[in-house]
Amino acid sequence: MHRATVAAGLVRSLAEFAARSGVHQPDILREVGLTESDLSDQDSRIGFETYLGLVDVIIAQTREPALLAKHAIETQLEKISVVGLIVGSAASLPDAMQQLNRYATLMVEIDIMDGSPRFSVSRDGSDVWIIDNRPDPNRSPALTEAAFGRFIGEFRRNLPEHPFAVRIEMTHAKPAHADELEQLLQCPIAFGCTRNAMQIAPEWLSRPFENTSRYVFGIFSEKADALLKDLAREESIRARVEAGLMPGLHKGEASIDAIASELGMSRATLYRRLKQEGTTFAEVADELRCRMASDYLAARKVSVNEAAYLVGFSEASSFVRAFRRWTGQTPAEYRNKLRSVSA
Repeated sequence: MHRATVAAGLVRSLAEFAARSGVHQPDILREVGLTESDLSDQDSRIGFETYLGLVDVIIAQTREPALLAKHAIETQLEKISVVGLIVGSAASLPDAMQQLNRYATLMVEIDIMDGSPRFSVSRDGSDVWIIDNRPDPNRSPALTEAAFGRFIGEFRRNLPEHPFAVRIEMTHAKPAHADELEQLLQCPIAFGCTRNAMQIAPEWLSRPFENTSRYVFGIFSEKADALLKDLAREESIRARVEAGLMPGLHKGEASIDAIASELGMSRATLYRRLKQEGTTFAEVADELRCRMASDYLAARKVSVNEAAYLVGFSEASSFVRAFRRWTGQTPAEYRNKLRSVSA
């Protein structure tokens, strides 16, 4: 069972957007076991379940059930992910849809069991529809609302003189914020439908986008292809264990039973799979702490005591001993060596 993830850039953008509505960003992140440092690299990965939990926390604390859609409409995708840069460099809507489906997992990993793309374009007579094929959509209707909001926001921002969305169908029941949602999306919405789909003006199938650059597109695609390869490598059990450990690392939580449960396997199976990769759970946890501690110290943005806390040590003295065991140096010696090299 693969642990689905989302890009940290998306999570950070949503948390920052929610903070503008009055919630305290570190508090809402803490509710789901995250810290701001977990989101410092927009291309790092956060568990999908953690993301859904954050969405629930944000909606509850802001009391704005349409906030996810509002965030999608008002936030430029290119500022969140390389996916936005690629789609923005596409030559046309069909081209953009093709690239979006190719790289969509860099934003949110969605497993479409029958092999369908995340989004598909369908013709019904003269009508043209964009269909969201996300499985089990009613589990989190806010994601459906945000998906269509993202399309509408990007076209409204970049091509405001050309109408885009005509009407929308959603599978979930009509929510209390339905009127607000229609105002945000600026088109009629039918709820309780058999699919999640948005009818668009048919001219978009043939209208070319303006000011596109294939050179720029190629540069962004190379970056995205490298990220896709990184994501594919994360299929290893070791990488999945590390991803499971990350949110609770600062709490010192490294339970093999909890991680095995999260990965949908028994403790014995996880032990065996890690052994097949030539490691143990304790080694993975220890090496993750070493790597993260080294990164924190190298960045010079935290003290030794703060680095100790971030990797799960309640006492700095224990952290210093562990760091010397990992690297042969104390944290201060390690930092001084880096400083002398960069001087």
